[in-house]
Amino acid sequence: MATCGEVLVNLLESYGVDQVFGIPGVHTVELYRGLAHSGIRHVTPRHEQGAGFMADGYARTSGKPGVCFIITGPGMTNITTAMGQAYADSIPMLVISSVQSRSQLGGGRGKLHELPNQSAMIAGVAAFSHTLMSAAELPGVLARAFALFQAGRPRPVHIEIPLDVLVENADALLGSEPVSVARAGASPSAVKQMSQLLAAAKRPLILAGGGAIDAAPELTRLADILGAPVALTINAKGMLASTHPLLIGSTQTLVATRALVAEADVVLAIGTELAETDYDVTFAGGFEIPGALLRIDIDPDQTVRNYPPHVALVADAQIAADALLAELDKTPLPARNRDWGAERVARLWAELAPNWDAATRAQTLFLNTVLQALPNAVLVGDSTQPVYSGNLTLNLDHPRRWFNSSTGYGTLGYALPAAVGAWLGRGDGQPVVCLIGDGGLQFSLPELASAVEAQVPVIVLLWNNQGYEEIKKYMLNRAIEPVGVDIYTPDFIGVAKALGCAVESIQGVEQLRSALRAAADRQGPTLIEINQGLWMQEVAV
Repeated sequence: MATCGEVLVNLLESYGVDQVFGIPGVHTVELYRGLAHSGIRHVTPRHEQGAGFMADGYARTSGKPGVCFIITGPGMTNITTAMGQAYADSIPMLVISSVQSRSQLGGGRGKLHELPNQSAMIAGVAAFSHTLMSAAELPGVLARAFALFQAGRPRPVHIEIPLDVLVENADALLGSEPVSVARAGASPSAVKQMSQLLAAAKRPLILAGGGAIDAAPELTRLADILGAPVALTINAKGMLASTHPLLIGSTQTLVATRALVAEADVVLAIGTELAETDYDVTFAGGFEIPGALLRIDIDPDQTVRNYPPHVALVADAQIAADALLAELDKTPLPARNRDWGAERVARLWAELAPNWDAATRAQTLFLNTVLQALPNAVLVGDSTQPVYSGNLTLNLDHPRRWFNSSTGYGTLGYALPAAVGAWLGRGDGQPVVCLIGDGGLQFSLPELASAVEAQVPVIVLLWNNQGYEEIKKYMLNRAIEPVGVDIYTPDFIGVAKALGCAVESIQGVEQLRSALRAAADRQGPTLIEINQGLWMQEVAV
């Protein structure tokens, strides 16, 4: 007899799942009955939040949904923060959990791991949460989940399976086939209207977000044809090459860049929420789009949020960009003003460059040193000072190589487990670097043991400033006496070594280069500690 749990694993394999993150428990062992004989790799984090962050990082580098097996009750409460981060950033994640037997649901009888309504608790951080009331429902609910991942706005999906359904006979489902759903095409009338507006624009501009990440070649062609400056959100970094003359980068929080955006007479926003943490990480307001706004998004609801559009198109970003290119090929384009496009972008960078403060320059040097030593690295960041600087100053040549938790939901402790998942999702053995502060690392420090166990050679760059330095400055700037920010700093080198990691403490550029090259040759994780004060003294830029 094949149980529901065994058929679930078979179906996941048919959908291309090759990796699961989870911590086995008495309420999920039936999921593992089928897993042991499958081709799916299992990684055991040290906390369910780590499982969610690993799945998130895996999804961002692989482009496939990250999958978690999570136990009833505390397992689900633990993973909700990771699901919140993935929800905010539109990351595909499939969380499969157990739940009490059907006759016990909501019973309040004090059963092990019991919650009054687990599905309702999760609903706020999931595209949907479904309770499987019979094994026969399994193919349909999985099809619904993967349809969302394939053709909608990807966000976490939660499927909970009662303990008695997990062991139900599911022989009849062994022949179930996966469902494939194509993404939405582009309305010809909307494409024509948009292309006419873009063709007639004297000062066109493009704002691209993570929802357009697979349309990088098309976006580059659009920018070139239109002579349009391109601003990218944090999750879209790398969609235009770092040296492209039309790239504004992710500097929309700065006054000079906002002035440039305000000059545009037509703005194409594609795959972006136009949200606070995309364009206003200072929370000060002031980002305005006075020009005609054209919005393309896979989510119809999102096309009218935050900034109302002149024309909106619900479609896949790549399909829509292709359609715009085809229409523009048929449309005569007027000569642009010489002072717009590449010349205007060059003036912007010339204005920004002298105004970076010493800390930003030192942290940018740190990040550039990493990329010089490891030019193919993926950089996974936490909420920490070098990441804030990199969001502004760093540009990359390919997408899916820079992402972090300093925007959107804004969690701490994200970077370490997400970097583990990112390396597994990347699948090419190239380096993955975790950028994390001493405060954030204490949220997820035990996941170093997970990396050792899974033989994932993630490189952890620990930016140690002995506390919550950015929050401390925030308090001081508001005349609030700092409380709770000068936290105890453990011996990270000693702890990491005890957990089985290679370790090193460095303070200068040459030491960092040498440490990174050595770490890249190892089979397991490396922790490299950078003392913020010593680095600033050493580089003195």
